This record gives sequence, C-alpha cells and structure tokens, in this order.
Amino acid sequence: MPPTLDGQLTIEKTPSYFITREAPRRIAAMSRDVKLMIVVRDPVTRAISDYTQTASKRRSVAPQRPFESMAFTNRTTGLVDTSWSAIKIGVYAKHLERWLRHFPLSRVCLISGEKLIADPAAEMRRVQDFLGLKRVISEKHFYFNETKGFPCLMKAERSGSPHCLGKTKGRTHPRIDPQAVARLRDFYRPFNMKFYQMTGINFGWP
Repeated sequence: MPPTLDGQLTIEKTPSYFITREAPRRIAAMSRDVKLMIVVRDPVTRAISDYTQTASKRRSVAPQRPFESMAFTNRTTGLVDTSWSAIKIGVYAKHLERWLRHFPLSRVCLISGEKLIADPAAEMRRVQDFLGLKRVISEKHFYFNETKGFPCLMKAERSGSPHCLGKTKGRTHPRIDPQAVARLRDFYRPFNMKFYQMTGINFGWP
C-alpha cells in the first residue's frame, strides 16, 4: 500500500479481496480504519458474465465447455458445483461473514452493480458520502452507451473524448438453458435472503 499524506485517500482494489479467506484478517492487521467498498450484482448474471469473459479469452487456446456442464456436478439432480469460482463468488453472505468478524458493517459500502449501470450518479453520490468526499461527480459526468449497454464517463471539457469500458466489457452473453438458470436462482435464493438480512439492503435479485 503506498503512503498516504494528510488530505489524501489511497484506494486499492481487486475482485479477489472479497473472496480470499485470509484477506479480512490481513487487512485488519494493517489497519482497522480502512473503508471497504464492495460491488455486488445478481449472482446468476455474474456467473454467466464470468463464464463469458473466460470463454472469450480461451477461444484461441481451446473451446470452452458449456456453461451448464461447469455450473453443475450433476445436471440430472441439479447439484450445483460450488467449487467453480464463477459460482462461489456469488455466495456473498458467506464471504461477508468473514469480513464482519474484523470490520463493523458501518465501514462497508455495498454498491449495487445493477444501479451502477442504471443510475451511476446516484451510486457515486453514495460512494462520495461514504468516503467523506465532496460531491463532485454527478449526472453530468455520465452518458449511456447503447452499443455497450453501460454508462460511459464524460471527461473534463479539455481532456478529449469520453472514457468507456474496454472491449472486454459489454459482451453478449450466451444463451443458457432456462432450467439451469432457474436451478441456480433456487440455489442462490437462501444465500441472497441472508445477505439482505445481514446488510439491511434488498438488492431485488430474482
């Protein structure tokens, strides 16, 4: 972690922190004053998105197995493969439990991935308030890119073109068997309900 001077905030990020078992203890040992921000989205959509991202990288190496064969250890019984990282990431309640052993919920800002797309300015207001920053980012800093299906960030007037997510974002998801999607929703539902109870936030996932 780089040194932080008075009046500065240092931000470090990686998706793996949230799910790495040792991370909460190690970060708490470094400082219990850190503020934690976690972006979550519908875990079924997230699993399909992770699969799509991985598949796009593997095409030049070897064909990717179908999503359904990776998500289930047994399609007949509907047994979900919880060892697959794309599935494991979405069990948010289990991951958050580890963090709450070391940090109070007041030091955690949970950001809705769906709202970050639908209304990025509103979510950024929450982030700025959470970090104790002056509200600088607002609606005028975003526009929705219809091609990508994501909002893009408008740069300062003198800095040129808007900044959009790279080509690895906004890929079209493959068609997944509706029965597989329904089974995954059944699997995640109790974990989602527990997550809502733990955080006091209903993210509205099906």
